[in-house]
Amino acid sequence: MATNIGPISQFYLLSPRGDSIIFRNFRGTIKNSTSEIFFRNVKFWGGKQQDAPPIFNLDGLNYIYIKKNGLYFVFVTTENVSPMYSIELLTRLTKLFKDYCGVLSEETIRTNFVLIYELLDEIMDFGYVQGTSTELLKAYVFNDPVVVDYKKNGFKIPDMNPKTTPSTAVDKPIQFQEKGKKRKNEIFVDIYEKISITFNANGMVLNSAIDGNIQMKSYLAGNPHLKLALNEELVVGKGQGGGYGSVEIDDCNFHECVNTEDFDSGRILSFLPPDGEFTVMNYRITSDFRTPFRIFPFFELVSPYKIELIVKVRADIPDHNYGGNVTLVFPVPKSTSSVTSDLGVGVVGQAAEYDQKERKVIWKIKKFQGGTEQTLRAKIVLGSAHTTTVRKEVGPISMTFEIPMFNPSSLQVRYLRILENASYNPYRWVRYVTRSSSYVCRI
Repeated sequence: MATNIGPISQFYLLSPRGDSIIFRNFRGTIKNSTSEIFFRNVKFWGGKQQDAPPIFNLDGLNYIYIKKNGLYFVFVTTENVSPMYSIELLTRLTKLFKDYCGVLSEETIRTNFVLIYELLDEIMDFGYVQGTSTELLKAYVFNDPVVVDYKKNGFKIPDMNPKTTPSTAVDKPIQFQEKGKKRKNEIFVDIYEKISITFNANGMVLNSAIDGNIQMKSYLAGNPHLKLALNEELVVGKGQGGGYGSVEIDDCNFHECVNTEDFDSGRILSFLPPDGEFTVMNYRITSDFRTPFRIFPFFELVSPYKIELIVKVRADIPDHNYGGNVTLVFPVPKSTSSVTSDLGVGVVGQAAEYDQKERKVIWKIKKFQGGTEQTLRAKIVLGSAHTTTVRKEVGPISMTFEIPMFNPSSLQVRYLRILENASYNPYRWVRYVTRSSSYVCRI
């Protein structure tokens, strides 16, 4: 990174409650009380209970922050630094902390604060960046990470297929090795896809898109050369005329370590994996694909003082798959006095509540099995008389979910090979995860 963009005066990492977990004053030109000023303004920006923009100025100081896993990563400077430079640097710090601690959480940061300070001292010198490479920093960092017991500290471990994904192995620090045990040679490939879909009131798709990426984390000894092969029927470029069974993506880009010489002919990527987690490939799809869930709202104005809204959701995913931690939220009119939710008889693993402060109904489904259908009936009582125009004040319905071992694009890893003659047979783990980005249904 170039060092002529301006120095950073302070860096701190705050908990969701505003506690200062990590604090470093690089130049000593600013008072240490800025963290309190930042947290007060980031939660109540402009005198209202709303989040502040990622970059703002107060009393001549520039505050730049990102929020990751509930934690605030903040730069403070008196200089007119490049905004994108600062955001990118903060993002790289979160990646480094995750690589060296295994998991990015308040508990792991507090447990490994000595290691975090050692990393910061190597990364920044008097507010100027010296390097952010996980691999190069290993030569200068000597503190061993302390691994947090996930179950002991209440971390949620998702239920995955044990044949393809171990529970928490991918969250080990890059330098981690259990005492008395030989380091296990493993490599993890994660295909993440975020879906954005907008439905109309009839449940028809208005627009849809997939933002996907292939992430990798290597624990292989000797850093061997790897080859990753994708679908042979993969077509890059919208409207390029892929045949039956082909996977069509609009565009893609690759990590700088990836050699794409064989990508056009055989859809093969070769590379030397760097230390830590990295993104092998990003891709985007806007063509039609099978939506994992369909939402069907039914609105009825029973009387001028009463509305009934029935929300039916159908899981159009295979029976052996499921959506985890599914949540549907929709706003109700400002004049609403009460909401009664009915989930049906004998329903388990579901809950519906009305948040009176936010004027929203929240419906949570712990596990939504593929091929099934769930229904919520909400009876909304209004404090004043309304006409059919009140429909505009209800909705839209937004949905969040995560589906393990499923990806709607059908992008697949054909094989992952080690090119050198390694003296070991590594474990190869491949996982597919689909998450909602913007999943909205209009009413």
